[in-house]
Amino acid sequence: MNAIYRLVYVLAYGFWYVMSLLPLEVLYFLSDVLYFLVAHVVKYRHRIISTNIRSSFPDRTDDEVRQIELDFYHWFCDYLVETLKLMTIKPAQIQRRMRFEGMERLNRTLESGQSCAIYLGHYCNWEWMSSLPYWTPKQIACCELYHPLENEYFDRLFKFVRERHNSICIPMRDALRKIVEFKNNNQTIVLGYIADQVPMWNNIYHWLDFLNHDTPVLTGAERIARKNNQACFYGDLRRIRRGYYVCEMKPITLTPNEMPQWGITDAYFRMLEQTIKRQPELWLWSHNRWKRSHEDFDREWEVRDGRVVKRKINPDTN
Repeated sequence: MNAIYRLVYVLAYGFWYVMSLLPLEVLYFLSDVLYFLVAHVVKYRHRIISTNIRSSFPDRTDDEVRQIELDFYHWFCDYLVETLKLMTIKPAQIQRRMRFEGMERLNRTLESGQSCAIYLGHYCNWEWMSSLPYWTPKQIACCELYHPLENEYFDRLFKFVRERHNSICIPMRDALRKIVEFKNNNQTIVLGYIADQVPMWNNIYHWLDFLNHDTPVLTGAERIARKNNQACFYGDLRRIRRGYYVCEMKPITLTPNEMPQWGITDAYFRMLEQTIKRQPELWLWSHNRWKRSHEDFDREWEVRDGRVVKRKINPDTN
């Protein structure tokens, strides 16, 4: 089986490499073709996408919801080919296409010796955020947390592509250990969190109102930031035009432990919601974001001694 996986890895690497050599203009032509197939033939996850948009914007008409959905498909296909391009895109080109603003405050904080957490969402092209090291002082380690793929060969491939521009990929399971290592070595870091994912049932500690939904949210980023006194910033991404993005670094807090519990998480989701409302088609609507309900959680789970555990069932109540 390993031999088969290695063969598939070699073929996937070769395909990705060859495709990435194509000019973006050609890749965008392929994206247009893919868009027609995905949006009008396959109708990829149409039901989930339409439901998510409609419930998030109940005041939108059917035509407006459908237009957001079609615009989403178009952007999503662009995101796929732009990710292909990441394997060979040159530093000068990606710096021209992915610009960062508000870096003065972030870099001053880093140069003072305080590490920083950057909150991001599945919005615009988050893969191109791996070019951030070009915009920070050279002595700073720019890291991003990620969930490793089950297939170690494909995980290695994606990790290679994401680290081409000097970003360091850290598996979620190793986050605390790696952060401690950096701290012991007196290494100041930037750590990126894509924090709008659906938490597992046993990792739900907080709910909030987000896009017209009662939403369970990940709180691990806030706990890490507090424990390590990381200044918190929000990466507000905008798509200027096709293939061109700007990320503005907006401070959430420089003193995380002075914020109320879950205050950092609440602020992040408020800012992310504003970003999504500005250009709704650029968020990952195909993600089944609201598959866990508060009612189901309260019925089967509880927080006991600071941990989320299954509720004890009293046999007398059966």
